[in-house]
Amino acid sequence: MPGTVLLLAASPLGRGRLVDAASVLPVLAAVPPAVLSGADTANVVELADPLEPQAVLTRLRAAAAAPGPLTVYVAGQLQLDRRQRLPHLALARTTASTVRYTGLPWHWFREELRLRPAGATTLFLDLHADPEAWRSLCAPGPGPSPLDCGPDNAVYGRVAPPPSRRAVAAPSYMKAVATILRSGWRPPDEELHQQALTRIAPESAGTDLPLAQRGPVPGDPHAAVTAAVRAGRHADADALAARLEQAAVLAHGPVSEEVLHWTEVRADLAMLAGDAARSCRAWMTVAGTRLTAGQPGDAPAVEAAVDRAHHQWGRITDPARARELGTALAELRARVPGRREGALDHVRRQLDQLQTQP
Repeated sequence: MPGTVLLLAASPLGRGRLVDAASVLPVLAAVPPAVLSGADTANVVELADPLEPQAVLTRLRAAAAAPGPLTVYVAGQLQLDRRQRLPHLALARTTASTVRYTGLPWHWFREELRLRPAGATTLFLDLHADPEAWRSLCAPGPGPSPLDCGPDNAVYGRVAPPPSRRAVAAPSYMKAVATILRSGWRPPDEELHQQALTRIAPESAGTDLPLAQRGPVPGDPHAAVTAAVRAGRHADADALAARLEQAAVLAHGPVSEEVLHWTEVRADLAMLAGDAARSCRAWMTVAGTRLTAGQPGDAPAVEAAVDRAHHQWGRITDPARARELGTALAELRARVPGRREGALDHVRRQLDQLQTQP
C-alpha cells in the first residue's frame, strides 16, 4: 500500500519571522518519496508558506484519510493566541495580534489524526517558539503536552528557543533529517531522530526541547476499530466503540474525557458509515456534555465538536431530520459561534429554506 507524505513549512512573511522554514523544502524534495515515507511508493504533498489555516486543514484532512502509512514533516514557528494561550503554527499572514485567526491551531493535528490506525502515522517536527510560546512549553504542568499529537502517533523532533534579536534561524534539525535521508537509506525513526540531534548539537548547545514519542504498542483498541472500518464492517466498528464507551462510563464516570473520547470516535464512525444525522447528533452530544461540565464555548474541544456537528448537518438529505437537528444546532451555535464568521446565520438561513420542504 503506498504511503503519503505531507511536507509543511510555514512562517510569517513580515518582521515576525523567526525561522526561514521554507528553506528546507528543496532539501526534502530531493529525497525520493519512498525514502521520505518508508513505504515502497508514496504520494508527496508540499505546502510552502501557506496563507490560510483552512487550506492547510483541507490538505491535512486529506492526508489523514489516505490509506497506508502517513509521514508528516513540519518546519515552522510556534506562537500563542492572546485569548486562549494555545499554541498555533504561524502561517504567512500571522502576526502577534492575529494568531487566533491566521495561524493553524496545533490541536488540529491531534483532531485530524485521531482516527488513523495505531502506529501508522509519524511526525517529524522542527519548530522555533516565540518568547511566550517558549515559556509556556517550558513551564511544568499536569496533563498532556501542548504539542500533543495523539496517543496513536509517533512524534520526533525539537522545539528551539527564540533566536537572538533580528536573527532569522534555519530549520537545521529538519535539514539534518533530509540530509541523512538523501543517502537513499532510511534508518529506523528513533535512530534517524538521534542522528539529526547529534548533527545539530554544536549549534543548539543543549538549549533545544527534544520531542520523542514512540508509536503505540500493539493491541490498542483503536487499531481494532479502524481495522473494522477499513474492512467495511461499520456496524461492528460502532458496536466495539459502544462497548468501549460503556466500559469507560463504568471506569471513569459518564462525563469523563475517556467517555467523551469514545463518543467522538462513534461520531466519526457514523460519518464514515454515511449516517450524517447520527454523526451530527453525536457531535452535539459531545459539545453539550462539555458545556454542561463547565467548559467555555471557545474551548478547542467544544469548538471542534460544534464545527463537526455543523458540517455533518449540512450533509443530511432528509428534510425532517435536518429540521429537527437544525433547531438544536442553532441553539448550540448561539453559545459556540466558532472561528468562522456567519456560522449561526448559515444555520438559520438553511433552516428557513427547510421549512418550505415537505
